[in-house]
Amino acid sequence: MTAHQTNAEDTCLNNHNQRPLEGHVHQKQAPQDPDIFEKEGSLTSKEAIRVSSDLDIGLESVGQLPDCSNDNDTDGNYGPAVDRVLSTATTLDFPEGGTDGWLVVFGAWCGMISVFGLINSSAVFESYFSTHQLAEHSPSEIGWIFSLYLFLVFFVGIQVGPIFDHYGGRILVAAGSVLICASLLILSWCETYYQIILTYSVLGGLGGALLNPPAYGSIAHFFHTRRGLATGIATTSGGIGGIVFPLLLKKLLPTLGFAWSCRILALINLALALPANLFIKTRLPRAPGGLSSVWPDLTIFRDPRFAFSSLGIIFMEWGLFIPITFIVSYAAAHGSVATDAYNLLAYLNAASVVGRVVPGFLADKFGRFNVICITISLCCITILALWLPAASNQSTLVAFAVLFGFASGSNLSLIPVCFGQLCDSRQYGRFFSTAMMVASFGTLSSVPIGGALLGVGGEGAETGWRAVILFSGISYAVAVLCYATARVLAVGWGMRVKF
Repeated sequence: MTAHQTNAEDTCLNNHNQRPLEGHVHQKQAPQDPDIFEKEGSLTSKEAIRVSSDLDIGLESVGQLPDCSNDNDTDGNYGPAVDRVLSTATTLDFPEGGTDGWLVVFGAWCGMISVFGLINSSAVFESYFSTHQLAEHSPSEIGWIFSLYLFLVFFVGIQVGPIFDHYGGRILVAAGSVLICASLLILSWCETYYQIILTYSVLGGLGGALLNPPAYGSIAHFFHTRRGLATGIATTSGGIGGIVFPLLLKKLLPTLGFAWSCRILALINLALALPANLFIKTRLPRAPGGLSSVWPDLTIFRDPRFAFSSLGIIFMEWGLFIPITFIVSYAAAHGSVATDAYNLLAYLNAASVVGRVVPGFLADKFGRFNVICITISLCCITILALWLPAASNQSTLVAFAVLFGFASGSNLSLIPVCFGQLCDSRQYGRFFSTAMMVASFGTLSSVPIGGALLGVGGEGAETGWRAVILFSGISYAVAVLCYATARVLAVGWGMRVKF
């Protein structure tokens, strides 16, 4: 970190006598100046908010450091919570792999497949429910099942994140695994709308909320410069689950029926829970100050970069879950047989596996925000240029599924590492879960909005499908603007700046 004012931390944070936290802390200044450290993360504090860090993002210092008198100043863009979180002023050693690090990635992979593998198979469940148990319900009503699941995964995560930061993830992962397996088992006996909501959405969503922050957060404890690659590898689980589960259900539903299909899925997730519980763990010192509250500190949003990035997730979720949920029904409505329609979802998820790893690797080399802006733009282009005019053209639908799957694969894998640049790793759980709390409102409303738009022009009308596709494409366009704005606020307009 380039320090323009050697007393910036001393003046603003009043930490002359504060001892460094336990762990590997590297002092960047001379011993006679113990209050100036280089911190982990791309933001430091409002005194050095546009100064580069040790994230290996290739940034040089830009701009001058504004003066400040005390850490209670709230007149600027960044509130007290941001100053408290981002002024830890330490650099921590990360193993960047090793046996423990990659076992954590594997454990997170097993945990995430239970959470996102199922939701990436939502198009199969949506298609089956609409023709069997819930045939008398509208697409919008059925859409609430999947939206409520994701809403609970992300919204309840705001309470789970701080608990993980302070107590680790052992109990959280165990409880989440039990709830997800129980939800699938009980779902096998469900016949009515409210039963499916309570089991798939509420019980499963709560289980996912307990698994999600520990899975992402544990990776942040072991990886720093290679965090994008490690997170991308872990999130391939959602894509792989989205391949395996639909193809499995394609075989099981006609032969064994819905009940035994759900029970087999429960057994698969129970087997995956074992490595998740064994390998997900923490390494860094506990976050300072103790667990005072599990509720978010909304002053974090006074940082406009964090606010715009969080807002971008809402529009990204609006765009993302429309194709994932409705691609099977769209294909069936345009002449595809059920098995071919299920295959489209498998193509989409197979491409997303590659789309999670490759952009993660590129993000570590060229900048996390740079890459996510490019991949979200590709999502917008594929929706408007391929899906919108596809109609019954099977080749175009397959091309859309593959290209969109690749582009959208990075949506969920790059968000955590982008937000990891905005905070200390020991506060990662709170920051990430706060961002996902905002995202939860996007996931809650995305599929119901899509279901309501399908009714435009009458049931089954082409106008409704066009409205759904345009909604998805425009949402992605707004998401690009949000992330581009956050990037410009952080490092300016330089296109070659790595951030």
